[in-house]
Amino acid sequence: MTVPQRDLESDPAAGSARRILVVAHTGREEARAVTRAIVGALLGHGLVVRMLEDEAKESELPAGVEVESVPCEAAGADECELVLVIGGDGTILRACELTHGTTTPLLGVNLGHVGFLAEAESEEVDTMIERVVARRWSVDERLTLDVQVFQGKEKVASTWALNEASVEKAVRSRMLEVVVEVDGRPLSRFGCDGIVCATPTGSTAYNFSAGGPVVWPEVEALLMVPISAHALFARPMVVGPTSTLAVEVLARTEGAGVLWCDGRRTVDLPPGARIEVRRGASPVRLVRLHEAPFTDRLVAKFGLPVAGWRGAAERRRRQADHVHQDQP
Repeated sequence: MTVPQRDLESDPAAGSARRILVVAHTGREEARAVTRAIVGALLGHGLVVRMLEDEAKESELPAGVEVESVPCEAAGADECELVLVIGGDGTILRACELTHGTTTPLLGVNLGHVGFLAEAESEEVDTMIERVVARRWSVDERLTLDVQVFQGKEKVASTWALNEASVEKAVRSRMLEVVVEVDGRPLSRFGCDGIVCATPTGSTAYNFSAGGPVVWPEVEALLMVPISAHALFARPMVVGPTSTLAVEVLARTEGAGVLWCDGRRTVDLPPGARIEVRRGASPVRLVRLHEAPFTDRLVAKFGLPVAGWRGAAERRRRQADHVHQDQP
């Protein structure tokens, strides 16, 4: 869902001092160089830059460059106009943890391989800075997942995900025996390597690798995709956004499982554990600088072959014919 950018007149985080939280992957010199350039440009336009302490130090900012250096637990994303993320999708997912539960949007600068969540490439930094300073951007609200884990009647964990919550076997040699459920009704029982419960945003991540469908971001839905299931009926499924998905690890299973959320947060799943997944209460907000359709993003990110497509040429020919027919 695309929503207008925040009301900067009434937003307390957008007062006289415009503050940007910069989150960076500092493990490579390329990323550190881009970080230094972006921080310098933002400061040059009179914006206040906030950085996490370790990243500010590791970025090797030039002498005289002053940023607000804060510990991770005091990042204060809700006090910032936006979070500018420099890295790949993994860095953006890490930044999502800082903004979860707030209305602060994220703007990703891709330095990774694919960067589906990012909006700008490193060579577009100058244009990106101009648009940030001028506040010329829109926001996409992305559906998230709320995930709960039960052992018996006791809830033992509660977490969330932007891309996916995956139930996986903990030991390679032991498959999981599970029952999957939709809206309180059992659907099937089988042995498998795991189950991916994904959002449309995550449909191009782990879900894609597991053979699940690609779902356009504006579609509100939840996905369930078995991984290497030993069953005749173990197809990828797409359900409505109000549905609840559940996976029960059978008590008789010989192997234990583990829950992974976005590949970052884990919960151990002993036999008998139950995982419930539903639409999250707090969406993630991603800044958009371009109005290009998702189809174009798919083609660009995956390098899909489209040579020979005559759609545009045929459309121009029809338009020309129509104009010619209208002439006296």
